[in-house]
Amino acid sequence: MLPGSVSVVAVSKTRSHEEVLLAYNAGQRVFGENRVQELLTKKKLLPADIRWHLIGHLQSNKVRQVVPEVALIESVDSIKLLKEISDEALKRNLVTDCLLQVHIAAEETKFGFDPAEIEREDWSAVTGAFKGVRVCGLMGMASFTDNSEKVRAEFRMLTALFNETRERCFIDKPFFREISMGMSGDWNIAVEEGSTMIRVGTLIFGERTNKTI
Repeated sequence: MLPGSVSVVAVSKTRSHEEVLLAYNAGQRVFGENRVQELLTKKKLLPADIRWHLIGHLQSNKVRQVVPEVALIESVDSIKLLKEISDEALKRNLVTDCLLQVHIAAEETKFGFDPAEIEREDWSAVTGAFKGVRVCGLMGMASFTDNSEKVRAEFRMLTALFNETRERCFIDKPFFREISMGMSGDWNIAVEEGSTMIRVGTLIFGERTNKTI
Protein backbone atom coordinates (compact mmCIF):
# COMPACT_ATOMS: atom_id res chain seq x y z
CA MET A 1 0.00 0.00 0.00
CA LEU A 2 1.53 3.29 -1.10
CA PRO A 3 1.65 6.22 1.33
CA GLY A 4 -1.28 8.52 0.75
CA SER A 5 -3.38 5.90 -1.00
CA VAL A 6 -5.76 5.50 1.95
CA SER A 7 -8.33 8.25 2.43
CA VAL A 8 -9.72 9.16 5.85
CA VAL A 9 -13.41 9.78 6.49
CA ALA A 10 -13.83 11.62 9.79
CA VAL A 11 -16.91 10.13 11.44
CA SER A 12 -18.65 13.17 12.90
CA LYS A 13 -21.89 11.60 14.16
CA THR A 14 -23.02 13.14 17.47
CA ARG A 15 -20.24 15.74 17.22
CA SER A 16 -21.02 19.43 17.30
CA HIS A 17 -20.47 21.54 14.22
CA GLU A 18 -17.79 23.40 16.21
CA GLU A 19 -15.88 20.14 16.64
CA VAL A 20 -16.22 19.41 12.92
CA LEU A 21 -14.95 22.91 12.13
CA LEU A 22 -11.85 22.32 14.27
CA ALA A 23 -11.06 19.20 12.23
CA TYR A 24 -11.79 21.13 9.02
CA ASN A 25 -9.41 23.91 10.05
CA ALA A 26 -6.76 21.25 10.68
CA GLY A 27 -7.11 20.13 7.06
CA GLN A 28 -9.80 17.41 7.09
CA ARG A 29 -12.26 17.70 4.22
CA VAL A 30 -14.24 14.42 4.21
CA PHE A 31 -16.77 13.72 6.97
CA GLY A 32 -19.15 10.82 7.48
CA GLU A 33 -22.57 10.86 9.10
CA ASN A 34 -24.89 7.99 10.02
CA ARG A 35 -28.16 9.91 10.00
CA VAL A 36 -29.51 11.96 7.13
CA GLN A 37 -31.02 14.71 9.29
CA GLU A 38 -27.81 15.21 11.25
CA LEU A 39 -25.85 15.43 8.01
CA LEU A 40 -28.23 18.02 6.55
CA THR A 41 -28.20 20.12 9.70
CA LYS A 42 -24.41 20.23 9.88
CA LYS A 43 -24.00 20.87 6.17
CA LYS A 44 -25.93 24.13 6.49
CA LEU A 45 -23.57 25.31 9.24
CA LEU A 46 -20.21 24.28 7.79
CA PRO A 47 -17.95 25.17 4.83
CA ALA A 48 -19.31 24.30 1.41
CA ASP A 49 -16.22 22.40 0.25
CA ILE A 50 -16.69 19.61 2.79
CA ARG A 51 -17.33 16.26 1.11
CA TRP A 52 -20.07 14.48 3.04
CA HIS A 53 -20.41 10.70 3.09
CA LEU A 54 -23.52 8.92 4.33
CA ILE A 55 -22.19 5.87 6.17
CA GLY A 56 -25.31 4.73 8.03
CA HIS A 57 -28.34 2.78 6.91
CA LEU A 58 -30.38 4.75 4.35
CA GLN A 59 -34.15 4.41 4.44
CA SER A 60 -36.05 4.75 1.18
CA ASN A 61 -38.01 7.74 2.43
CA LYS A 62 -34.76 9.69 2.95
CA VAL A 63 -33.30 9.12 -0.52
CA ARG A 64 -34.79 12.32 -1.95
CA GLN A 65 -33.21 14.40 0.81
CA VAL A 66 -29.75 12.91 0.70
CA VAL A 67 -29.00 12.49 -3.02
CA PRO A 68 -28.25 16.15 -3.80
CA GLU A 69 -26.25 16.67 -0.60
CA VAL A 70 -23.58 13.97 -0.49
CA ALA A 71 -20.38 13.07 -2.29
CA LEU A 72 -20.74 9.36 -1.56
CA ILE A 73 -23.35 6.97 -0.14
CA GLU A 74 -21.29 4.18 1.44
CA SER A 75 -24.20 2.12 2.74
CA VAL A 76 -26.21 0.82 -0.23
CA ASP A 77 -27.51 -2.55 1.01
CA SER A 78 -30.03 -3.61 -1.64
CA ILE A 79 -30.59 -3.39 -5.38
CA LYS A 80 -33.95 -1.79 -4.64
CA LEU A 81 -32.22 1.04 -2.78
CA LEU A 82 -29.65 1.42 -5.56
CA LYS A 83 -32.49 1.87 -8.07
CA GLU A 84 -34.23 4.43 -5.84
CA ILE A 85 -31.01 6.44 -5.56
CA SER A 86 -30.53 6.24 -9.33
CA ASP A 87 -34.09 7.35 -10.05
CA GLU A 88 -33.78 10.33 -7.72
CA ALA A 89 -30.39 11.31 -9.13
CA LEU A 90 -31.71 11.20 -12.69
CA LYS A 91 -34.55 13.55 -11.74
CA ARG A 92 -31.86 16.04 -10.73
CA ASN A 93 -29.48 15.36 -13.64
CA LEU A 94 -26.96 13.90 -11.20
CA VAL A 95 -24.88 10.76 -10.95
CA THR A 96 -24.52 9.63 -7.33
CA ASP A 97 -21.41 7.75 -6.26
CA CYS A 98 -22.19 4.71 -4.09
CA LEU A 99 -20.54 1.79 -2.36
CA LEU A 100 -22.20 -1.59 -1.89
CA GLN A 101 -22.29 -2.47 1.80
CA VAL A 102 -21.39 -6.11 2.42
CA HIS A 103 -22.25 -7.98 5.62
CA ILE A 104 -18.91 -9.51 6.59
CA ALA A 105 -19.29 -9.52 10.39
CA ALA A 106 -20.53 -12.27 12.67
CA GLU A 107 -23.19 -10.01 14.22
CA GLU A 108 -26.62 -10.40 12.67
CA THR A 109 -27.49 -6.77 13.41
CA LYS A 110 -25.31 -5.34 10.66
CA PHE A 111 -26.86 -4.30 7.34
CA GLY A 112 -25.51 -5.23 3.93
CA PHE A 113 -25.51 -7.66 1.04
CA ASP A 114 -24.55 -11.22 1.80
CA PRO A 115 -21.19 -11.93 0.09
CA ALA A 116 -22.90 -14.61 -2.00
CA GLU A 117 -25.31 -11.97 -3.36
CA ILE A 118 -22.37 -9.87 -4.52
CA GLU A 119 -20.76 -12.91 -6.14
CA ARG A 120 -23.79 -14.05 -8.11
CA GLU A 121 -25.13 -10.69 -9.30
CA ASP A 122 -24.21 -9.30 -12.71
CA TRP A 123 -23.27 -5.82 -11.51
CA SER A 124 -22.31 -4.73 -14.99
CA ALA A 125 -25.92 -5.23 -16.07
CA VAL A 126 -27.35 -3.72 -12.89
CA THR A 127 -25.29 -0.55 -13.08
CA GLY A 128 -25.84 -0.35 -16.81
CA ALA A 129 -29.56 -0.17 -16.14
CA PHE A 130 -29.26 2.42 -13.35
CA LYS A 131 -27.77 5.45 -15.06
CA GLY A 132 -28.06 7.71 -12.03
CA VAL A 133 -25.51 5.86 -9.89
CA ARG A 134 -21.86 4.99 -10.13
CA VAL A 135 -20.80 2.01 -8.00
CA CYS A 136 -17.28 2.83 -6.84
CA GLY A 137 -16.53 -0.18 -4.64
CA LEU A 138 -17.47 -2.08 -1.50
CA MET A 139 -17.88 -1.21 2.17
CA GLY A 140 -17.90 -3.47 5.20
CA MET A 141 -17.65 -3.52 9.00
CA ALA A 142 -15.81 -6.25 10.85
CA SER A 143 -17.09 -7.99 13.95
CA PHE A 144 -16.83 -6.05 17.20
CA THR A 145 -14.30 -8.30 18.88
CA ASP A 146 -10.83 -8.33 20.41
CA ASN A 147 -9.96 -11.28 18.17
CA SER A 148 -7.72 -9.52 15.66
CA GLU A 149 -7.35 -12.60 13.49
CA LYS A 150 -11.11 -12.84 13.07
CA VAL A 151 -11.21 -9.17 12.09
CA ARG A 152 -8.32 -9.71 9.69
CA ALA A 153 -10.06 -12.67 8.06
CA GLU A 154 -13.24 -10.63 7.53
CA PHE A 155 -11.32 -7.75 5.97
CA ARG A 156 -9.39 -10.18 3.79
CA MET A 157 -12.66 -11.68 2.59
CA LEU A 158 -13.97 -8.25 1.61
CA THR A 159 -10.82 -7.46 -0.36
CA ALA A 160 -11.02 -10.79 -2.17
CA LEU A 161 -14.68 -10.10 -2.96
CA PHE A 162 -13.77 -6.65 -4.26
CA ASN A 163 -11.06 -8.07 -6.52
CA GLU A 164 -13.34 -10.78 -7.87
CA THR A 165 -16.16 -8.30 -8.51
CA ARG A 166 -13.87 -5.83 -10.23
CA GLU A 167 -12.45 -8.50 -12.53
CA ARG A 168 -15.88 -9.90 -13.33
CA CYS A 169 -18.00 -6.76 -13.68
CA PHE A 170 -15.92 -3.56 -13.58
CA ILE A 171 -12.66 -4.39 -15.32
CA ASP A 172 -13.06 -1.41 -17.67
CA LYS A 173 -14.34 0.96 -14.95
CA PRO A 174 -11.46 2.75 -13.20
CA PHE A 175 -13.88 4.36 -10.74
CA PHE A 176 -14.52 0.95 -9.12
CA ARG A 177 -11.54 1.29 -6.78
CA GLU A 178 -12.69 1.78 -3.18
CA ILE A 179 -12.64 -0.71 -0.31
CA SER A 180 -14.08 1.16 2.66
CA MET A 181 -13.21 -0.82 5.78
CA GLY A 182 -11.55 -0.06 9.08
CA MET A 183 -12.58 2.16 11.98
CA SER A 184 -10.80 3.64 15.00
CA GLY A 185 -10.21 0.26 16.64
CA ASP A 186 -9.14 -1.78 13.61
CA TRP A 187 -8.03 0.63 10.88
CA ASN A 188 -4.44 -0.62 10.91
CA ILE A 189 -5.52 -4.20 10.19
CA ALA A 190 -7.86 -2.92 7.47
CA VAL A 191 -5.08 -1.01 5.75
CA GLU A 192 -2.80 -4.06 5.89
CA GLU A 193 -5.58 -6.06 4.22
CA GLY A 194 -6.20 -3.61 1.39
CA SER A 195 -8.50 -0.84 2.60
CA THR A 196 -8.48 2.34 0.52
CA MET A 197 -10.80 4.28 2.84
CA ILE A 198 -11.04 4.22 6.64
CA ARG A 199 -13.84 5.68 8.76
CA VAL A 200 -12.53 7.01 12.06
CA GLY A 201 -14.16 9.17 14.71
CA THR A 202 -12.64 8.70 18.16
CA LEU A 203 -9.07 8.93 16.86
CA ILE A 204 -9.86 12.36 15.43
CA PHE A 205 -12.36 13.83 17.87
CA GLY A 206 -11.58 11.93 21.07
CA GLU A 207 -14.15 10.14 23.21
CA ARG A 208 -17.72 11.39 22.84
CA THR A 209 -18.84 13.76 25.58
CA ASN A 210 -22.26 14.84 24.30
CA LYS A 211 -24.91 14.18 21.66
CA THR A 212 -25.41 17.69 20.34
CA ILE A 213 -25.13 18.81 16.75
